Amino acid sequence: MAPKQKGNVDIVAVAKAAKVSPSTVSRTFNHPDLVSPATRKKITRAVQKLGYVRNRAAQMMHGKRSGTIGLVVPTINHAIFAEVIQAFSDAIDQAGFTLLLASHGYDLDREYEMVRKLMEHRVDGVALIGLEHSAATSRLIAQQETPAMAIWNYAEESELPCVGADNRLAGRMAAEHLLELGHRDIGLIFPDTRGNDRAQYRLSSVLEALQESGVSVPEDRMSEAPYSVAQAKQAAIRLLSGSAKPTALLCGNDVIAQGALYGAQKCGLRVPEDVSIIGIGDFKGSADIEPGLTTIRIPAETIGSLAGQRFTDYITSDTREQFRLRCGLERVVRGTTGPAA
Repeated sequence: MAPKQKGNVDIVAVAKAAKVSPSTVSRTFNHPDLVSPATRKKITRAVQKLGYVRNRAAQMMHGKRSGTIGLVVPTINHAIFAEVIQAFSDAIDQAGFTLLLASHGYDLDREYEMVRKLMEHRVDGVALIGLEHSAATSRLIAQQETPAMAIWNYAEESELPCVGADNRLAGRMAAEHLLELGHRDIGLIFPDTRGNDRAQYRLSSVLEALQESGVSVPEDRMSEAPYSVAQAKQAAIRLLSGSAKPTALLCGNDVIAQGALYGAQKCGLRVPEDVSIIGIGDFKGSADIEPGLTTIRIPAETIGSLAGQRFTDYITSDTREQFRLRCGLERVVRGTTGPAA
């Protein structure tokens, strides 16, 4: 173990150990692109050797940024947001920011508490998933004038800057794929849409697309399941256990679709010969289950990278021009969908 340094280590001590000026150490932290890689390496070694930690509180007293960005997500239990979180973190890291992550469990009141706590830590900006937030959250962002943006869902009318996908289009694309295959008896498995505008938009556009083709979805063909493979499996079993079974299941995301696949197999049904299944998302692993999952690909990594790049530019800019970026969707046909029997 390295010997413990006596007293608080300051930037002057780091500069002395690295044989550079204190201003060069400061520049390395705040504007690393202006410092040569060799010098940054020397400073990094000195920082690690001395155990130096910057005093962010003192920096903020002098009007400097904290160098942190808060990201509040509904859940970190599943792969749904993992890719977008990682890509966003990588992008802001390249711009010299550190990610502070919080989860609200699909509870918009709790989301408000998370945003408030992040602001108490004086983050330089707050990124939120989706466009639906409580009035308290919206009011807090406006009152504090903290830069904020929405990730994952795109809408032209968004009040916040946003980078995401058109979830209405995602739902329509999934429905149209099943219709093109001749399916007319279609079951739906979606999560609770309260506080979840992604699921709201997808479900409403699915029902709209089906209705336009003269297809109705009765109550006994609709089931609700959270973001859980096990519970989605049970929801699918309930839909597929009757004598008159739907020929296809359209699921609100790939986690639910994976559970639906296991439910169909549990019922002794062949996929896609007896029942077709489609999801939305194309998360990691969707291509690797057997059969591979047909889905609507939402480019999570692209969304996270673009959001991180644009948000750091937005935070550091004097003008802060509003931005809304829509990322394209792709229908990925694999082995879980086929013509209606």
